[in-house]
Amino acid sequence: MSERALKIGIVMDPIADITYKKDTTLAMMWAAQDRGWSLYYLEPEDLYLNQGRVHGRLRELQAFRDPHHWYELGEVEPRPLAELDVILMRQDPPVDAHFLGAVHLLGFAEREGVLVVNPTRALLECNEKLFAQQFPQCCAPTLVSCRAEELRAFQAEHGDVILKPLDGMGGSGVFHVQPDGRNLGTIIEMLTEHGRYQIMAQRYLPEIKDGDTRILLIEGEPVPFGLARLPMAGETRGNLAAGGRGVSRELTERDLWLVEQVKPIIKEKDLMFVGLDVIGDYITEINVTSPTCVREIDDQRGTDIAGQLMDAILRRLP
Repeated sequence: MSERALKIGIVMDPIADITYKKDTTLAMMWAAQDRGWSLYYLEPEDLYLNQGRVHGRLRELQAFRDPHHWYELGEVEPRPLAELDVILMRQDPPVDAHFLGAVHLLGFAEREGVLVVNPTRALLECNEKLFAQQFPQCCAPTLVSCRAEELRAFQAEHGDVILKPLDGMGGSGVFHVQPDGRNLGTIIEMLTEHGRYQIMAQRYLPEIKDGDTRILLIEGEPVPFGLARLPMAGETRGNLAAGGRGVSRELTERDLWLVEQVKPIIKEKDLMFVGLDVIGDYITEINVTSPTCVREIDDQRGTDIAGQLMDAILRRLP
């Protein structure tokens, strides 16, 4: 137990719907409780602003290491979020108006001195697909456009390509277009909604057969083991939500080089907990909203990644 008993708010999607065996937010709850800290549960709809102060319909939360009974919630108590020490923003993408509204409200709590992880300014600035493009030396050839002729030209140049929306997660809306370009027009129309929305096209990386590796960073420093998410048969997506299988592996020299490339900006933006997605030699995304894969790495390697994050949070507080 730490000397200081912190009050930790957790903004997340409904806790009843999580997958017990692999949920990273649950690992964070356990790590906080193990330190004697108090937990308070919020869904995004529980946030509200009154006379310039952000409040929440808080419920005390207890989390258990029991697959049949992993939480209990207390009664709703409307209270100012400034009464909390830390808020973990763990709402999943898409980063839409629903998500951004919650982030803006949490910014009011930051201005009253609450530590929000990750910081709201970074959540607003760092689109998970586009953020990686600040490091072109780390990325495969990529185009972002809403124009069909530009996307068609990119596919004609590179043959095998991946097309995906900019705000998805878990592999949703990801298409593999092969050199014959079959269904390319339909896919472009659907993803761009007939030219209204920007989408991303990337050269297909055949190294996906060896996994899409999640590398976790705490305060810019990498956990020494990543999780290679191997696609299921017939799939081009390694995402666990798309049926991929997670196998932990040690980071390679190339992985560590990629980390060194992004670390200065990760630290500059004050990002405490980040997940890099790496296929072969390239970063494909930088996840800042609600990075996952903690439980799988912990289970296979005996690490305590959420505990490391809690220790980093404690060091941040006055």
